[in-house]
Amino acid sequence: MSGCDATADSRVVGGRGPTFPAFCLRRGRAEGGKGGTSMDLAKRGLIDLQAYIAHLEKQNQLVRVKSPVSLKHELAGIAKKFEGGKVVLFEKVERRAYPVLIGLYWNRDILASFFNSTSERLPFLLSEEIKAWRRAPMEPVVLKRGPANEVVERLPDVSKLPIPHHAEKDGGPYLTSSVVIAKDPDTGVRNASIHRMMVTGKKRFALLLEELGHLMDYFKRAEAKGAPLEITVNNGVDYCVNMAAAAPASAAPLEMDELGISSQLLGEPLQLLEAQTVGVEAIANAQFVLEGRLLPNRREPEGPYAEVTGYYANRDQRWVFEVSAITRRREPIFHSILSGKEVYNAFSLITEAGIYEKVHSLVPEVTAVHLSDGSVPYHLVVQMEKRVEGSQRNAIMAAFVALPFLKIVTVVDRDVNIFSLADVEWAVATRCRFEKDLLFVHDAIGHRLNPMVEHDKWTRLGIDATVPLPRQPQFERATMKPVDLGAYEIEGV
Repeated sequence: MSGCDATADSRVVGGRGPTFPAFCLRRGRAEGGKGGTSMDLAKRGLIDLQAYIAHLEKQNQLVRVKSPVSLKHELAGIAKKFEGGKVVLFEKVERRAYPVLIGLYWNRDILASFFNSTSERLPFLLSEEIKAWRRAPMEPVVLKRGPANEVVERLPDVSKLPIPHHAEKDGGPYLTSSVVIAKDPDTGVRNASIHRMMVTGKKRFALLLEELGHLMDYFKRAEAKGAPLEITVNNGVDYCVNMAAAAPASAAPLEMDELGISSQLLGEPLQLLEAQTVGVEAIANAQFVLEGRLLPNRREPEGPYAEVTGYYANRDQRWVFEVSAITRRREPIFHSILSGKEVYNAFSLITEAGIYEKVHSLVPEVTAVHLSDGSVPYHLVVQMEKRVEGSQRNAIMAAFVALPFLKIVTVVDRDVNIFSLADVEWAVATRCRFEKDLLFVHDAIGHRLNPMVEHDKWTRLGIDATVPLPRQPQFERATMKPVDLGAYEIEGV
């Protein structure tokens, strides 16, 4: 296997679940420089939405809706029927000139196929790539011309864009997947992030900024000087850019240009474009770019909005983005994401990579992490090879440090399949002594999107579902003989 023996040091979950060849993960780009791994998406031509659509069609993972659809509720209603399965391309949108792609991130197996990987193994590979990037950053390159500025509109009108109005009680049409690029007002270091942005006028949006986010930090420093913060809003970027924008602070420090993560995953420098009206670059392979400024000392109503939690975020006075120009491809495809599985997956894969790297560095016994399906994403399951009693509590605290928004951390042994909620629940039911194995952290900073947060605080819970040491025989799991069904003549399968 090209010098990589998958049996040399494998992570086998539960004796029947996914296998993670750890020996392979320690080799590849991290050891051999910038190129030569299956994650080099640029070499495989996966550099924009058009290429992703071609890939999906080859894999029979694309649905084309050819009937005209309304942007208000109808498009999202149809998309919801396919959530978690194939990606959906709406070819005709009423009163708009451009098609809309939705569902690109709601299937983890499809996402993993972009990287020639499996959904279980991908976070480990991403963790290795992030470490390689930090050791030897590959900076983006800036061009004057590229696909995203083939057409320049200096009199912007966002009402011409096919921006969907998703949930029935949303306050209006929303940008849900667009990547915001800004520069540190003091150092000039670029930052990428994703924010919900509600249309409020022909060249105006109201958006949510996260209190702990880098963009909020940039904006506060600019606003303190009475100055606007220039940004570009990039719609329809490739998945590597999306991953860089979703990277947690533990993976991408404030002093590093996290767009370099995109370069690392692409296998070559990410191409940026000079903007027309602001001093911040745009993504060259984007479909649309909205240039403009976050206005100081200005707040306008935004919301309600159907968030990833499954609840509507309330309407409140929030930050204002004023558009100064729109650039686009000649034949662009608008990209939107549906709040739910798609937001969770877009966030969780790169987040799991960052959490694993941080927690494993502090507690080497940790072998894997997974943001539990359905936790949106507040519940982290940590798998470990416990060697010393008490290290599981260190792992719980390390996880809370790695991702401030976590509400629950459950630690399990290596014989538990962390990708199966049923198996994790089994471990909690049979290995957790509630009177001594629950760790409460009161008055911790909570996530404002969660309705259980009061005054920005909540209680965090750590659950120790590991077998006590020394391990006793009664904790040995029952197993069945492994068989290959292909060796048998069976009807009806």
